[in-house]
Amino acid sequence: MALLERVSTLIRANLNDLIDKAEEPEKMIKQVILDMQNQLLQVKTQVAIAIADQHLLMKKQKENEDAAEQWVRKAELAVDKGHDDLARAALERSMTAKQMAASFAEQVTDQTAQVENLKTALRKLDLKLQEAQSKSDVLIAQHRRSRALSRASDAQLKIGDGSKEAAFDRMKDRVSHEEAVSQAKSEMVVDNVDDRLAALEKEEEIDKLLAEIKKKKSGAGSPVEPRP
Repeated sequence: MALLERVSTLIRANLNDLIDKAEEPEKMIKQVILDMQNQLLQVKTQVAIAIADQHLLMKKQKENEDAAEQWVRKAELAVDKGHDDLARAALERSMTAKQMAASFAEQVTDQTAQVENLKTALRKLDLKLQEAQSKSDVLIAQHRRSRALSRASDAQLKIGDGSKEAAFDRMKDRVSHEEAVSQAKSEMVVDNVDDRLAALEKEEEIDKLLAEIKKKKSGAGSPVEPRP
């Protein structure tokens, strides 16, 4: 029965595996629950139909059993009245009714087994549906944590390969070098100012000394010639 095969597949389904394999676990678990609900409704309908058929077969079995007994009584009546031919016909009808009753009895047995199978499948599917509904949020949250942990591990592996650290070290060295160059340039500017100021001071001192010499020379005047 195709319905029971589909139900059996849903019952055997591992919810954790389904979620792990799904690209969108939320949609997958919702779809699984929806499928279970649809199949559960179909199984309930089939159980109701199977039970109705079982009752009908049992009714047919009982009718034929009663008919067989009635034809036997009619045969007995015919014998009492001296009508053996009617008795034989009645007994023939009774045998046919017994055969029909036996056939219906076999169908009742098969139908009863089918009803029990459907009821068992219904109970299992109902339990599986309850499990899925109660665990859906937990399973989805668990899967989200698993994926987050996986991403974090991948990030740590990428950082641990040394490429990011090496790039950071190179950038650090570059910044340090540029800082050193800037410092050197600043010091050169300061040194240049100091040198220029020192040169001015030296030039001023030289001018001062030269002025003093000139002053001495002018104060002494020309030399006096001796008298005859």
